[in-house]
Amino acid sequence: MSASAEQAVRDVLTLAHHAGSQGWIPATSGNFSARVDAEHAAVTASGGDKAKLTSNGVIVVDINGPPHPRASAEAPLHLALYRISPDIGAVAHVHSMAAVLASLHFQKTGQVTLQGLELLKAFRGNTTHETSLGVPIFDNTQDMDGLAVDVEKRFKGKPLGFGFLLAGHGLYAWGRDTADTLRHLDAFDYLFTLTLKLKGIPV
Repeated sequence: MSASAEQAVRDVLTLAHHAGSQGWIPATSGNFSARVDAEHAAVTASGGDKAKLTSNGVIVVDINGPPHPRASAEAPLHLALYRISPDIGAVAHVHSMAAVLASLHFQKTGQVTLQGLELLKAFRGNTTHETSLGVPIFDNTQDMDGLAVDVEKRFKGKPLGFGFLLAGHGLYAWGRDTADTLRHLDAFDYLFTLTLKLKGIPV
């Protein structure tokens, strides 16, 4: 395994262990990935408790290649994001309570709008709270290959943002690198929680 692949595996472990410490990936839920290079990414394999993830639970896959036999059903969404933008260096999918509640409460509007809140400055490139961030909500489905196609169509050639929600399922968040992605995960959790509480919804 190359040095860059080994680093990507370590990055996946970092993402998974942080999410696990926050209680965002109960049971065997969640999946994580980090870009190796233009053609490859390290991705969590199917199954297992990601909070206790080891390097044996991480595989290196071709971003444009056929499915890896150990890849999870949701790996296509990670790979779609890497194809959409070379600036994406890591992707995290979590089932945090705030994300799932937000995805259901705002499902009819098609997005969660976060605006005027100080923690919006946690997202790369944002320098003021006087901004607005729309987080799209996609319908949940068992057809992850089809959903990956929909995600590529939605984002290709448009402002990418920092994440999207699957209704009743959870959050996908990304960043230029692992540090970005960790910061964005934490920011989303806080902002979703605050937005819901402002509407009287306990989290």
